[in-house]
Parts: sequence; structure tokens; C-alpha cells
Amino acid sequence: MKKNSDSLGTASISSLLIKQAVPASIGILVMSLNIIVDTIFVGRWIGPLAISAITVVLPVTFFIAAIGLAVGIGGSSVLSRALGKGDDEKALKVFGNQTTLTFLTSGLLAVLGLVFQDYAINFFGADDSFRDLALTYYRIVLYGIVMLAMCMMGNNVIRAEGKPKFAMYAMMLPAIGNIGMDYVLINVFDYGMAGAAWATFISYTVCFLFIVWFFIFKSELRLKLRSFVLDSKIVKEISGLSAVTLARQGVIAILTILLNNVLISYGDAIDVASYGIISRALMFALFPVIGVNQGFMPIAGYNFGAGKFQRVREAINTSVIYSGILALGIFILIMIFAEPFVGIFISNKSGQDLGTIAENAELLKRTPNALRWVFAATPVIVIQLIGGSYFQAIGRVIPALLLNLTKQGFFLIPLILILPHYYGVFGVWISFPIADVLSTAVTGYFLRRAVKKDLVEP
Repeated sequence: MKKNSDSLGTASISSLLIKQAVPASIGILVMSLNIIVDTIFVGRWIGPLAISAITVVLPVTFFIAAIGLAVGIGGSSVLSRALGKGDDEKALKVFGNQTTLTFLTSGLLAVLGLVFQDYAINFFGADDSFRDLALTYYRIVLYGIVMLAMCMMGNNVIRAEGKPKFAMYAMMLPAIGNIGMDYVLINVFDYGMAGAAWATFISYTVCFLFIVWFFIFKSELRLKLRSFVLDSKIVKEISGLSAVTLARQGVIAILTILLNNVLISYGDAIDVASYGIISRALMFALFPVIGVNQGFMPIAGYNFGAGKFQRVREAINTSVIYSGILALGIFILIMIFAEPFVGIFISNKSGQDLGTIAENAELLKRTPNALRWVFAATPVIVIQLIGGSYFQAIGRVIPALLLNLTKQGFFLIPLILILPHYYGVFGVWISFPIADVLSTAVTGYFLRRAVKKDLVEP
């Protein structure tokens, strides 16, 4: 077995972080651009209500794909520490079990999602104005969601091996393909929402095929059939850490459902479309910060497993500094360019009916200030991200779970349930920065205490 992962314990932390974070950031950027462009095409070529439709479908597809993300991140924490200790046999078993768990769980959820599709769409917040559009998109995307879950899992394993460039390619190829297919299927062939959905399905297929190719020809993890047989001890270890990411992603899905319903109750479909644009902005604008966070995890996990605690300290400090600088830059750009950013989702082509023209004007009026409020506390969120990831990387399940749920579960959801009663839709938007500040304070306290206690050289 080639030991490409050895460099995680020997190279300088700054160079490792750049090596891990830059490809991760580029991959996330391209994937985010894919989502942004997909939404732009849908908004410009179908209309604002199509953005609302995609937004209400997002929670179920997001949660099923999160199965792969959770098993990928949780299992890769176990895998990174096994590689750090030189336990190659365990690393192989972990990866094989990750594959089996992801396939079985995401497959079951996809089937249930299709069986109960009508109930699901209503529950997620669709109203009569865009329900048919949402159902069209939902059905087709769910056909390929297992492939996306497998891609999310495999991508994290690739990064844990110390091969971030291939992880970047796994995100770039389907994103580029989806943009091209969006143009062909929506604009050229005029397939509408079905075209957008099939373009997304094709992107999942491309990603899945690339992941399979990597693990057959490029990976140092040469699996055998016995690796796929579930081992109760390994499943328990993977599941404990995966529960952290899955709980966080599950809470995000619940949050999205809640947001859709609250926005419909206190506003209308245009407010749902506003949140659809804002959620894309969150994925897109924060790509370098998330990239640093993803780059940090295998470095911290490997060095903690190897007992190199000073390197873990250095990884924390360097990651906070790098991501803090990036977050400040993102904050400034959003505050200045909110209107132009929102404007790219809105069509100004001639021949539109009066209803669509009015919807576009209202969307452009409401969204920029909402976007600014949601990003108002961006400079402080890096502590929250790095702190939660630290506990997950070193295998501390309970603190990782609690800290990763702090923003959405403990603060944001209660705020969204309370503040709109007093401030209407505006109460939704101001809930975001309040939750960011509170969760950062909590995470910073526990991270500082853990570093003093755990990372002491013998």
C-alpha cells in the first residue's frame, strides 16, 4: 500500500492546509457555481416560482445525500486515525463498511421518498402556485440520489487518503456537466423543470462514475469483498461519528422545511424564492471557509492519532487565522454587492407576462437586504466551524454532536419560531446573525477548554 497519507504527519501545517484546502475550496466553488448557475437558469428561463420549487425539494435531497456525507466524514475520521497509527487493515475495513452503509441507507430513504412523494412535497412547504413544478423536479432527482450519496461518502475518503486534487475533480466534473446539460435541456430543448432535473441526474451519474474509477485505479485502499461485510465494532465507531454530521444535516433539513413553512405563513412564494437565492449564496460565498475547514479535518485527525499534539494545536490556530481572513472578505463583498448578486437570478427578457414581471420586481426588492442580514455575522463563524470539526476529527462524539447542532438546533430554530411572531418575515432574517454570534461564543469556550486539556505533549 502506498503511504501518500504519511505527509499529513510530517509536512508543515501551513503547506498541508493549503494543499488540502485549495483543492477542496476549488471543488466546493465549482459545485456551488453549479448550484448557482442551475438556479440562475431556472429563474431566468422558467421563472421565480421555479426557484421556489427547487427550494422546497432541497430538504429531502439534501438529507438523503447527507447520509453519504455523514458516513464519509465520520468514517474518514476513523480512517485518518487508523492510517496515522499504521493500521492499514482497519482502514480497509472502515472504507468497505462506509460503502455498504451508505448504499443501503440512502437507497432505503430514496425508495420511501418516492413512495410518499405527494405527502413530502406538501410537508416541505409547497403551495398550489408551484406544487406541480416541485413534484416534477423531485421525482427525477430522487432517481439518482443514491449516486450522489455515494459520491459524498467517497469524496471524504479520497481527502482522508491525502489526495485532495482527486476530491476536487470529483466535484468539478459533474458541476461542469450539469451546467452544460442545463443549457441544452432547459434553453435549447425547452424541457422546463424536467430538463433541470435530468441535468442534475446526469451530474450525479458523472460524479459516481469518477469516484468508482478513482477507487479502482488510483486509491491506496485496495478493497476485497470481505471489506464490504459489516463489522459491528467498526459500524458502531463509524455511526457514532457519522451521527454528528447526520444530525447537523438533519437539523439543517428540518430548518429548511421550517423556513419554507414560516415564510409561506408570514409572507408568500416570493419570500421562499428569496431564501432559495440566499441559501445558494451561503453555499457559494463561503466556499473558501468551508474548504479550509475540510482541509483541517484530515490533518487534525491524522496527527491526533499519531500523538503529535503540537501539530494539532498549530492546525487549529492556522485554520482559524486563514478562514477568518477569508470570512471577513466575504462579509465585505456581500455588503457591497448584494443587489448585483440577486439581479443575476432575475430575467429581464422581453415578452414576459405581467405576472412574471411583477414577481421579478418584487424578488429584486426584497432579497438584497435579507441577504445582508443573513451574512451579518459571517466574520465570527470560523470559530464555530473549526471548533465543531476539531472534536469530530479526534473522535469525540458527544461534544462534536452538541457543538455542530448549536447554531441550527439550539439557537436558529427557536429564534425562527419566535421572532416572526413579532417582526414578520424580517424576524426570519435577523435570526441568522443572532444564532451565529451565540453559537460562536459557546463553541469558542469549549474549544479553548479542550485544547488546554487534550493537546498536552507527554
